[in-house]
Amino acid sequence: MDPSRRPIKSRSNRGITALSAWLAGTRVTPNQISFASAIFACAGAWSLLYLDSILAMLAAIACIQLRLLCNVIDGLVAVEGGKKSVVGAIYNEFPDRVADSVLLIAAGYAIAMPVLGWAAALFAALTAYVRVFGGSVGLPQRFIGPMAKQHRMAVLTLACAATIVEILLHTRHVSLLAGLIIITIGSALTCVTRTRALVRDLHAEQKEKDHA
Repeated sequence: MDPSRRPIKSRSNRGITALSAWLAGTRVTPNQISFASAIFACAGAWSLLYLDSILAMLAAIACIQLRLLCNVIDGLVAVEGGKKSVVGAIYNEFPDRVADSVLLIAAGYAIAMPVLGWAAALFAALTAYVRVFGGSVGLPQRFIGPMAKQHRMAVLTLACAATIVEILLHTRHVSLLAGLIIITIGSALTCVTRTRALVRDLHAEQKEKDHA
């Protein structure tokens, strides 16, 4: 496996591989799929603003999952489908940063705590920055957590599902707040763990050169 690709178990899912194979035979490009992930994220962000609506929370959950599905399929269509492009790396990263940011910022505004949403988005972007920086100095990119992209989206999805329960029980909305706090702290810790791993890899590389 390409070390610059995120290890995702769902790539071996038969339904996903079948969908990817079908898309590879159409005119749809991996870059278009990557762009679609950001569109789904924007739709999900809009839904999050309607915190008292069960339908809106269901839509947010669906959009988050469709965003993740696009993130899996674009790589499969590009690599396994033979549709790589010279700008593929840009489309692989930029829509992800947009998707993370709009969803987390919208969640912050939904609970009337925009600062928390912006903080979550900042740390989420920093986790990707540290990862890509490792690749820029010639090291394998680290996708370790505790709050990598799939974990952030899982927490946000669970928070939306819990919000539906809160609506049904007519209780105070605290799930989305708790989810954002977990994502923010977890993303900050992820920045630390990835940076420490990067430092260890650099030291190990230097030791190998010294002993060569």
